[in-house]
Amino acid sequence: MDLSTHTLPNISIDGSQIPTPHATNNDAAARKAAENFESFFLSQIIGSMFTGLKTDGMFGGGPGEAIYRSMMGEEFGRAAARSGGIGIADAVYREIVKLQEVKAP
Repeated sequence: MDLSTHTLPNISIDGSQIPTPHATNNDAAARKAAENFESFFLSQIIGSMFTGLKTDGMFGGGPGEAIYRSMMGEEFGRAAARSGGIGIADAVYREIVKLQEVKAP
């Protein structure tokens, strides 16, 4: 089946028309989604680096430190993605654009 020529049927609920999905040209939204994905991925990687560290000392340990440590990992991930990242956002962006290149009905 050639999906490029296949169209979805129009659906209506309570008499109101539901728009059929189609390709969009919203590059800014695609880029933001790709950067958010890379940011999340990097924050997970960075967060795993802290798992084996000792937290002893006068101000170390406790549930508060675990919370702030995870927040710090998220911020490091966002900062790394904003400053160019490691190339994941570019690859994800290309795939998003490729998936949007479907002929609209």
